[in-house]
Amino acid sequence: MNVLEFSGLVAAGSVLAGLLGALTGLGGGVIIVPLLTIGLGVDIRYAVGASLVSVIATSSGAAAAYVREGFTNLRVGMLLEIATTLGALVGATLAAALAPSFIAVIFGVVLLHSAWVGRRPDPHRGDAQPDPLGARLRLNGAYPSPTGMQPYHVRRVPAGAALMAVAGVLSGLLGIGSGAVKVLAMDRAMQLPFKVSTTTSNFMIGVTAAAGAGVYLGRGYIDPGLAMPVMLGVLAGALLGARVLTAAPPRHLRLVFTVVIALLGAEMILNGLTGAL
Repeated sequence: MNVLEFSGLVAAGSVLAGLLGALTGLGGGVIIVPLLTIGLGVDIRYAVGASLVSVIATSSGAAAAYVREGFTNLRVGMLLEIATTLGALVGATLAAALAPSFIAVIFGVVLLHSAWVGRRPDPHRGDAQPDPLGARLRLNGAYPSPTGMQPYHVRRVPAGAALMAVAGVLSGLLGIGSGAVKVLAMDRAMQLPFKVSTTTSNFMIGVTAAAGAGVYLGRGYIDPGLAMPVMLGVLAGALLGARVLTAAPPRHLRLVFTVVIALLGAEMILNGLTGAL
């Protein structure tokens, strides 16, 4: 295919990636990397570089809408971003020393684990006590629902911060924005409502990805001709996803989250083990 056809395919796939990334808080990277490497034969390091750029676009496109709607917890996002940005710098540095097939297998294992944990319904939150640290930092909040504003408490802040550091390493290493780990950390460890978790993840992933993207840019792994259609497509999909999420039931969002990352995780492991990447 010629350059125009290639760019068109990349942009069309990126729109879908941005839509799913905005709905699930994954950032679109979990779709972009397999799309480019498996579907179009792009080297995984360049795919990760383009994915990091797209993650920044997703965060910029969706996060503003979510903040305006009142779903995003800005104080939680800014606090946890400290740990995840430091982790992203470590992960991006490690990426240059690891083989592409090994990175693909790590990517797949992370996705399958995220799907396994995320398949379960929301944990029961009523009996748990609010975290004193969360109260002191004024992290508790409320989000809009059909019945009005629903208050919630933030719990286990140290555990959430530790998981965010791991998420940052995975972001820099894999170019996925680490949205899967971030959503699960806030949803499971910190027990935030699922819509709050996904929207706060979208707010955070742009900063995390920017930290890793700087390292990839310095190593020459960001190709403007590849990154541009990816970024534009993901941005369009993210803006569409932000409109859909406000009316979507959390149960349906969780199902989409689980199915998408399980399928992609299995495919990435298979291709990594067979040397297809």
